[in-house]
Amino acid sequence: MVNLEPIVIDGTTFTGITVKLPKTTLIVVASSKGYIMCGALDVRLLNEKLSDRGIVAGKAVGVRTLKELLDAPLAEVTLTAEQYGIREGMSGREALLKMV
Repeated sequence: MVNLEPIVIDGTTFTGITVKLPKTTLIVVASSKGYIMCGALDVRLLNEKLSDRGIVAGKAVGVRTLKELLDAPLAEVTLTAEQYGIREGMSGREALLKMV
């Protein structure tokens, strides 16, 4: 099952996506410029194999809900995300606001 829901942070609307899969759930919050995601995100792949795409993304681990993803510190971010001022340890919410 796929669930989409608006997430409003400081007046800006983001898209929350939850994908229920066998034995796991993918959780993503996206803006028009980038996204944050649960631990399934392969930041190394984005930085090394897909670097030409300049993907702005961050990963938080151990999250099970959209709220947890927003509150959790990011464990990894892409090199392009760093150019937006997004850093490891920053909350998902803070990172998304830098993606507007």
